[in-house]
Formats: sequence, structure tokens, C-alpha cells
Amino acid sequence: MVATEGMYTGQFIYCGKKAALTIGNVLPLKQVPEGTIVCNVEARVGDRGAFARGSGCFAVVISHDEDKGTTRLRLPSGGKKTVSSLSRAQIGVVAGGGRTDKPLLKAGRAYHKYAVKRNCWPKIRGVAKNPVEHPFGGGNHQHIGRPSTVSQAAPSGRKVGLIGARRTGRLRGVKKLGQDKD
Repeated sequence: MVATEGMYTGQFIYCGKKAALTIGNVLPLKQVPEGTIVCNVEARVGDRGAFARGSGCFAVVISHDEDKGTTRLRLPSGGKKTVSSLSRAQIGVVAGGGRTDKPLLKAGRAYHKYAVKRNCWPKIRGVAKNPVEHPFGGGNHQHIGRPSTVSQAAPSGRKVGLIGARRTGRLRGVKKLGQDKD
């Protein structure tokens, strides 16, 4: 269960196939009409929600296939996904949209932001480290000194940089986008 835009303290939230189609309620996708905005959608029946859970995110119900018992969704990434019509979804948009619009401005805010998540801040470049700490460390100037690509079979500890890269460098030319069938 995630907080959706428009929820309030003391609101009653109903779950199940007989629940009304109102903000915050949880319904199986087959009860949701096409074009409805949903969030916190289950990938598999009973997994309690996998898609469209980030702040301000939502998915759109595109179509239902009654014969196969599936539903097509448009995800926040723009991709389309087919899930079971028995999968549940919450009606509405996840609260907290526009969170990333405001800049963090200072290190203290970034520190507290990541302190509650996981140890991934600050990010120190490999070339700025000592040779005992990173394969790219050391030397009289900050340079990698070896190819940044590394084999997929490399042992852990050596596997830094572009792992198993098929190609490197700038993407040149236009990318051919296959038009969607829908």
C-alpha cells in the first residue's frame, strides 16, 4: 500500500473486486476500466505491488484480453507490459510527485537523503583512490592507465569500469526505433 495523491488521514480504503473505483482503493485489474490511472500494480498475483511505486508515478490500463485473462499496461517508463487480470492495483497517482524538481543545494541534504536508503553516497572516483583500494587508483596523475573495459569473467575486485562492454565510445548515427504494434 502506497500513499496516493488525494488521500487523507482517516480515509477508509477498500480492497477487493467489489470496491468502488475511487482514489486509494485496491481492485483487481479486470474490474478497472480501460484508460484508468493506477499505481502499485502487481507483477504476479499476490506479490503486493511491483510497478509504478515511485513518487509521482502511475501506470495506465490500455486494454483487457478476456480470453487470455490478461491486461496491458503502459508503465511510467513508457514501455508496455502484459500482466494477469487478477493482479491488483491501487487507483490513482503515487503521492510526492515533483520531488526531484527542487535541487538538494547542499551536501547535508544529500547525506540525509541517502543515509535512510543505503550506503551509496558520496561516490568517490576510482582514479582518486589509492592502488590498494581500486584497480584505477594510484599514479602521479589521475588517469586510469589501462582499458576501462573489463571481461565478464574477471574476478570480483577487478570487475570495475565497463563490464563486458560490447562497444564503447559515443553513440553515432540515429537509433532505429521499432514502431509499436498497438
